[in-house]
Amino acid sequence: MNDIPSFARIVQDIRHSLVYLKESGCTGFDCSAKSMEILDGLGWPATETARGKDETLADIRADLGDCTRCGLSASRNHIVFGEGAENARLVFVGEGPGFDEDRCGRPFVGAAGQLLTRIIAAMQLTRETVYICNVVKCHPPGNRNPEPEEIRHCLPFLKRQLNVIQPRVICALGKVAAQTLLDTQAPISRLRGRFHDFMGIALMPTFHPAYLLRNPEKKREVWEDVQQIMKRLA
Repeated sequence: MNDIPSFARIVQDIRHSLVYLKESGCTGFDCSAKSMEILDGLGWPATETARGKDETLADIRADLGDCTRCGLSASRNHIVFGEGAENARLVFVGEGPGFDEDRCGRPFVGAAGQLLTRIIAAMQLTRETVYICNVVKCHPPGNRNPEPEEIRHCLPFLKRQLNVIQPRVICALGKVAAQTLLDTQAPISRLRGRFHDFMGIALMPTFHPAYLLRNPEKKREVWEDVQQIMKRLA
């Protein structure tokens, strides 16, 4: 069922909550307002009260609003929330919207997006049957990598999106997406080629389509990663 988290995910949620509470200085369990505030601040649904099990992508978009939580809001044209099927089995996560995406408010529509669309078609899928989004939802000026503080504000919304969709596989496109979701500084060249666990979901890191445009010889490695995803989905 799409709205019932797996046992593995529940265990992961509890573990991450306990680690966060320990780092926050909590030494016991109570139901005080402060404790509930800490749990709610995790960004991942801690309780059905904090993030209802019937939450939808539309609810999350409404909660995001005309976001001004970080400095990226000052220069953006559009928030790029994400698009695709709410029950998608496969979610692609990039690092952030580019110039073209900022202009139209849709993810992966520029040259890199066109290559991603061809990759999706080669998987016998369509953009309408998968879900495509980014770690941050506003365009970083000059196409620079998003900064840690910008990621910190956006990541809870991405996690809520993934919690609603409950995909079977996440494909992390590029270093920023892979390192953010896996909480590691390992290079993408070491992370790609095998599945990792992200809150109970199989995650495959691979090179970003923009990187492939500059390094076409890496397309073979991406196709190897994609074939693993196709087998997992089958």
